[in-house]
Amino acid sequence: MIGILSFVGFTLLVAIISYFATRTTDETSSDGYFLGGRSLTGVVIAGSLLLTNLSTEQIVGLNGSAYKEGILVMAWETLAAIAMVVTAIFLLPRYLKGGIATIPSFLQKRYNKTTKALTSGLFLTGYVVVLLPIVLYSGALAINAMFNVPELLGVTKNEALWISVFAIGIIGSIYAIFGGLKAVAVSDTINAIGLLIGGLMIPYFGLKEIGNGNISEGIATLMASNPEKFDSIGAPDSSIPFATIFTGMMLVQLFYWGTNQAIIQRALGAKNLKEGQKGLLLASFIKILGPLMVVLPGIIAYHIFQGNLQNPDEAYPQLVTKVLPLSLVGFFAAVLFGAILSSFNSALNSSVTLFGIDIYKEFFNKNASEKDTVKAGKRFGVFLAFLSMFVAPFIANAPDGLFGYLQQVNGCHSIPILTIIVVGYLTKRVPAIAANIAIISGAVLYLIYFILDSFVFKGENVFPHYLHVMAILFVANIIIMLIIGKLKPRETPFELEFTNEVDITPWRFSKIVGLVIVFIVILIYILFS
Repeated sequence: MIGILSFVGFTLLVAIISYFATRTTDETSSDGYFLGGRSLTGVVIAGSLLLTNLSTEQIVGLNGSAYKEGILVMAWETLAAIAMVVTAIFLLPRYLKGGIATIPSFLQKRYNKTTKALTSGLFLTGYVVVLLPIVLYSGALAINAMFNVPELLGVTKNEALWISVFAIGIIGSIYAIFGGLKAVAVSDTINAIGLLIGGLMIPYFGLKEIGNGNISEGIATLMASNPEKFDSIGAPDSSIPFATIFTGMMLVQLFYWGTNQAIIQRALGAKNLKEGQKGLLLASFIKILGPLMVVLPGIIAYHIFQGNLQNPDEAYPQLVTKVLPLSLVGFFAAVLFGAILSSFNSALNSSVTLFGIDIYKEFFNKNASEKDTVKAGKRFGVFLAFLSMFVAPFIANAPDGLFGYLQQVNGCHSIPILTIIVVGYLTKRVPAIAANIAIISGAVLYLIYFILDSFVFKGENVFPHYLHVMAILFVANIIIMLIIGKLKPRETPFELEFTNEVDITPWRFSKIVGLVIVFIVILIYILFS
């Protein structure tokens, strides 16, 4: 009962603070609703970025991967810091200079409406088919396990799954659809503090368990007993071979942190470039510490359970149950619930933004007022939310190693979109037809590879690692675009117009801080090689 009360109390606290922090925001305008009135500060952006990224499929899934393979899976966390530095220094200034609200709207300026429509369609497809349902499903499983919902409500496991999915979906929808980006960002910031505290509690109590009450003794025992788990260099047959760090891994990271609408939208809502860069760089520094929450617990679980768990994705929930004092279970569940909501409502808010600005106003009602555009986006959000809720419980047969599987599936839209953005920034005469061909060919070719690798030649290693395949397709698409640009260039070179939406004076310490963060990442790899 104490656990449930603390869970409800912390969740309500977040909701109340979010309400009072956003009640003066004008949400009848596109900027007010979609970008928080372009008023977000560095700390809010950092907190929202971290919570949007962290959710149950990562906390549970990545720790499951660490249980199986060890510290080498930290690449998904530590290398993200480098991608965030690149975004802060090179991409964000250009985004804010153009005053864009969505990535597809930039692509319309650089290419044409067709490019924007194709990109928005790919983003929305990824959210509907993959991200939203899986966040709901994995979140519902975590909540059911922590509170034993089937026994609590006297229902079957399947019924409890449906109940939890709809509870998470409805609460997340209220934040995302009716509160706009600022409500999402404020709630994320509060939950980020709780997640940092709660997430660090698990390795803290886990190491005390191993060291008989002594953390330093626990660390020494863990490293001495499991030296193979602390090698950051992935073998050729691992999920992250070392060579992939220099190919597809960095491309995936750059897409996620620099072009993924659900993520970059937080930085697009910055009050100025300085705050946007501070937010990204602060988040990147904290991201380096991410393995303490999403990798180390998996290794601790491997030591405690002696590698006897049949399903690696059970490692984190089992560890929480074993080492966390009962008095803290409610607080930790509330924090985890906040992480679940964050990923769900952030993706949903981005979907609403993409539909309202890039599809409804462009193709359905060109003369729509900003108020009408927001209303249309909200209606679409309600439809999308309920669609995701109905789909989520049917993912019960999702494969083991959910985190790696999701990364592979996402390549269908991440690489084509990243390709046309990179070429769009680095060239001035590559035409729209080149981008449209590249985005279609990139998606189709990767889909063909994925079907062949997963369902035709499953387990036969006919193809290179999927991260290498991403890099190959990325280079191939760039070559295609450059050839078309040479044969049929734009009549006039593209120039990004400065809209004066926000001050784009850069933070004077951004490059120094960025270099320090990159140096720390390299040092970590040297220490654990």
